[in-house]
Amino acid sequence: MNILMEMALFSLIILIYWIITELFTILFHITGLPEEKARFQVISLLTGTGYTTRESELFLSNRKRRQLARITMLFGYVFRMTIVSAFINVFLSLKLSRNEHIYFGILIPIASFAIIFVFLRFPKIRAWGNGILVKIADRIVGRADDANTVMLLDYIGTDSIARVTLNSMPEEFRDVPLSETGLKTKTGILVMLIEKPGKTPVPAGAETVFTVGDKITVFGSYSMICKVFHAHERFADD
Repeated sequence: MNILMEMALFSLIILIYWIITELFTILFHITGLPEEKARFQVISLLTGTGYTTRESELFLSNRKRRQLARITMLFGYVFRMTIVSAFINVFLSLKLSRNEHIYFGILIPIASFAIIFVFLRFPKIRAWGNGILVKIADRIVGRADDANTVMLLDYIGTDSIARVTLNSMPEEFRDVPLSETGLKTKTGILVMLIEKPGKTPVPAGAETVFTVGDKITVFGSYSMICKVFHAHERFADD
């Protein structure tokens, strides 16, 4: 295989690796992790560098995230071996290639990195690309648009801080003030903040009434939060 084919194959592998990184970031994001943490962990898993003990709890606490983590590690292992093999083939082909072929071959990976740069640099193009990946991710996890969603923010001891997005209203909370829901007394869930559509987050009061579209920051048992709000471990973008 000549240097041009080797360079083209190496560049294609790099592009696929980047796309896989973005796709798995979106998948972990959908299952309830903030995007920044999801991206950091995906890069850690794909490169085999590991991740911090504290943030590993975010993965181990959920069956789907554990499955995704295993798949991500397998992809990472395969791609690491493939990239190393492709790089060695490129290096060996350099000795057998003429100078003009080498110059043209160098342009191929440069073009690949230019494509990645364009997607990262221009918001509209990035949004278009992310939109395609989100549709693929939705098909993989089977996300429902009208389901209430939970984003896990952090752990404190055995309890969690999470943000619930109400895409549909549970009947037990419809037109009921917070003081009468029994959330704190019956389930141990503390409602900390509530963000009405188009407004800034404010502390929840006794007279607060939930409405569709609210984003509610709560503290308590993560499994209980999901159960009480009839929420799936998904993330709904703003």
